[in-house]
Amino acid sequence: MSAEDGTRLFLRTKPWRGAPEEGPSGSKARLRAFFCDGILCDGFIWKYLWNDLAELCDVAHWHYRGHGRSGAPVDPTKIDIAQHARDLMAVRRHLGDPPCVLLGHSMGTQVCLETWRLFPEHVKGIVLLCGSYGKVTQSFRGMPILDAILPKLMSVVDKQPDLVRAIWSRIPPEMAFRAAMLAGDVDPDNVRREDMLPYLKHMTHVDFSMFLKMLRAAGDHSAEEYLAQIDVPVLIIAGEKDTFTPGSLSQWMAEQIPGAELLVVPAGTHVAPIEQPELVGARIKAFVERVSAT
Repeated sequence: MSAEDGTRLFLRTKPWRGAPEEGPSGSKARLRAFFCDGILCDGFIWKYLWNDLAELCDVAHWHYRGHGRSGAPVDPTKIDIAQHARDLMAVRRHLGDPPCVLLGHSMGTQVCLETWRLFPEHVKGIVLLCGSYGKVTQSFRGMPILDAILPKLMSVVDKQPDLVRAIWSRIPPEMAFRAAMLAGDVDPDNVRREDMLPYLKHMTHVDFSMFLKMLRAAGDHSAEEYLAQIDVPVLIIAGEKDTFTPGSLSQWMAEQIPGAELLVVPAGTHVAPIEQPELVGARIKAFVERVSAT
């Protein structure tokens, strides 16, 4: 399928309990869960939730422009959070305009919040996993490290794009996994190598310059001013030891959003959904069941 500007977007779907995608009149009005990735990701985080949620409703997962099996953006400047939200709505329209529950991991948290802001009438519930309301370049490891580094890094990429691309594309996934373990970015007692390697392989295939610009756009975006206006059920899941988006951000969001639920995954990191899939999956399934019932 294609976005509004013609950018090709990858989409995969799974019908609820094996029901056909095209059924009797009214079948398209069934609730559908939409999975929204983090930056550099193409779905590794949803490995266990994909089939779990299909027991309750139709599910759909798409790739951001320039990620995974989606095409590069037709307009290279259209890579901000609002554009991702519009792409998500294009995906929803392609599937027949169903009411939806949005699930966002990492940057996907911002995409879900922005989608509610732009298209509130279509969103029935939101699940935010290991993410922030915005300003993500100011909170990495609890400090504005990326704010300081990004301009210099973008300057280097502009001057030597071929060299940077060559280095980026040759990062060995196994080495990256060991580095994440040593840095405490994943839980060594619960993370599975086979769950992480697909992400570490995919990230090196994303255009590095586009990634930096998209990260800059995510750093400039904030949903802070409208969190208190959100009027649909919200479940927030945080990793106790998340070094990318500290759990304190999730706690703060839960306090700002009326009626929001909060689950802090003990010892969980930024990839808590694949570290403790039973705990995370059970809580999300219970939440989606309640949303579906209403």
